[in-house]
Amino acid sequence: MQKKDTRKHLLFRHRYLLAGILCLFGMCLLSAQEKKKTSDAPEKKKAEVSVEKKNTGTAEKKKTRVDLLYADEAQADKQQRPDVQVLIGSVRMKHDSMYMFCDSALIFEKSNSVEAFGNVRMEQGDTLFIYGDYLYYDGMSQLAMIRENVRMINRKTVLTTDSLNYDRLYNLGYYFEGGTLTDEENVLTSEWGEYSPATKLAVFNHDVKLVNPQFVLTSDTLKYSTLSKIATILGPSDIVSDNNHIYSERGEYDTTTDQAELLDRSVLTNEGKRLTGDSLFYDRKLGYGEAFYNVVMNDTVNKNMLTGNYCFYNELTGNALATQRAVAIDYSQGDSLYMHGDTLRLVTYNLNTDSMYREMRVYHKVRAYRTDVQAVCDSLVYNSKDSCMTMYTDPIVWNGNQQLLGEEIKVYMNDSTIDWAHIINQALAIERKDSIHYNQVAGKEMKAFFEKGEMRQVDVNGNVLVIYYPVEERDSSLIGLDYTEGGFLRMLLKDRRMERGSFIGKASGTMYPMDQIPPDKFKLPSFAWFDYIRPRNKEDIFEWRGKKAGETLQKSDRKPVTSPRNMHIKRNNK
Repeated sequence: MQKKDTRKHLLFRHRYLLAGILCLFGMCLLSAQEKKKTSDAPEKKKAEVSVEKKNTGTAEKKKTRVDLLYADEAQADKQQRPDVQVLIGSVRMKHDSMYMFCDSALIFEKSNSVEAFGNVRMEQGDTLFIYGDYLYYDGMSQLAMIRENVRMINRKTVLTTDSLNYDRLYNLGYYFEGGTLTDEENVLTSEWGEYSPATKLAVFNHDVKLVNPQFVLTSDTLKYSTLSKIATILGPSDIVSDNNHIYSERGEYDTTTDQAELLDRSVLTNEGKRLTGDSLFYDRKLGYGEAFYNVVMNDTVNKNMLTGNYCFYNELTGNALATQRAVAIDYSQGDSLYMHGDTLRLVTYNLNTDSMYREMRVYHKVRAYRTDVQAVCDSLVYNSKDSCMTMYTDPIVWNGNQQLLGEEIKVYMNDSTIDWAHIINQALAIERKDSIHYNQVAGKEMKAFFEKGEMRQVDVNGNVLVIYYPVEERDSSLIGLDYTEGGFLRMLLKDRRMERGSFIGKASGTMYPMDQIPPDKFKLPSFAWFDYIRPRNKEDIFEWRGKKAGETLQKSDRKPVTSPRNMHIKRNNK
């Protein structure tokens, strides 16, 4: 029995000894392999702790485990933290196509995650590099969280922040505590943002700022393509440069071509002029803007505006155009004047010089309305050089119950108020007393002079014909009809009524009692009352009503005659 136990004990000792020899042999073999590896690659002085498995099939299977490629030193505490590897020095890891580098790291085998510290770098292909001081990477969700001094580089695009999350499944990096994206053209900053290296699209929210050498864009929400360099405006935004300011809540701005397409009542402001429309197109390099639908171009300096469904403005030339229900509005006098034509054109001459002046051209079918004055003509030109507005082709002007017309009417302004007006050829002035009786003055030309916006004097020259109804001062009843012919007439007015009138040179006339007026004396040969054409309100300016057949003026070849304003005034009646 004792011999059996002894033999049994020796057998176990031999087994332990054999196991020990085998272990020692294995260690020697590993040592020899490491020496051979060191001799084959003398630049690697440290041992690799783990190597990636070789591909054994024709198609490599997608990795789901974070693999350690190299570390200077590896430690593990199987008692306290059995699933954790502690890696120190020149750590290299890989998960699928993503490589990770750092000074030290912890690999959590159960959760397939990594914590990396110091000089953290992630590389995916040869186009995406992410740097930081700290990394937590979840291999299951493929989400990387990089913190402190973070840089995400995708070719020439650099995203810097202190807190970046990068989702490898969606190839999307986003920050939430402030960041900056920089490319060849622009620098963008915001409180929150995201960037996709695959689509080259970035989205920014809260306190967004895009800085370009030519302008600065601030916004609430902005999308930006680092490929096309187009900024898509998705919220209230301001684009400010040295010369102008753009406000928009939706649209696109191409930062390479300096072209903008803006929607939702966007506004372009340039040196006191505001261009607003349902949609705007703006080319900063060529210096022009176009607005479409419900357009308003407001000149706050000169207190006038253009409206319509299409408007063009060139800030380099100072030229503008408005069509499609185009209206020019002058609000410098408090009571606004509305003027409509098929086309409104503003032309600037000698821009940015001391001799600069502008022409406002309105054509065709011009209609104008203000509560105290209305007008129609075929075309109109206002020249700021001599402050003259010229009305062409059948012009008519109404003021209260008065009507003025001729072949051509010139109105000269002084500080936005009428200084004097000139009616050239076939001039006719009519004042309506009632439905039957009209005061009438006709001549080759008329000149009306104003003081503080009120007509004070009217000079009529050449073949003057007058029909005038004197009134009783007590009850304003009509006394009779005064018919007079002469060469020159001067009328003085007060409160829009004739105070007195005098002929210069020879004149002949007849006074008819009210019950003895000949039928042919009620109206002058050129009499025409165009009340059916007259604009009724500011909306009526869009309804063109031309003269009836046979009532249009046939243009004469007569030249206007100089009025003898300083001649002695007298009247010679027969």
